[in-house]
Amino acid sequence: MTEPREQAHQLIDRLPETQVSALVGLLETIVDPVAAALRNAAIDDEPETDDEKHAVAEARDWLARRGGKGIPHDEAMRRLGLE
Repeated sequence: MTEPREQAHQLIDRLPETQVSALVGLLETIVDPVAAALRNAAIDDEPETDDEKHAVAEARDWLARRGGKGIPHDEAMRRLGLE
């Protein structure tokens, strides 16, 4: 009996092109489900609210006052109690 990888290659070689592209999508989902989910996610086309604009401006100001440096990961984890 052939190895599973070799058998998979043999089966792929027998597929028509239209099914190969569908299989590639399935394999990409298996190998990297996060990338597949992001690729298939709907585009966020909602307009930014005034509250969101204000929060972004506030965050940019906070970052600018600290010379462009945020909170180190270790400190953020400690502050959140997730050490």
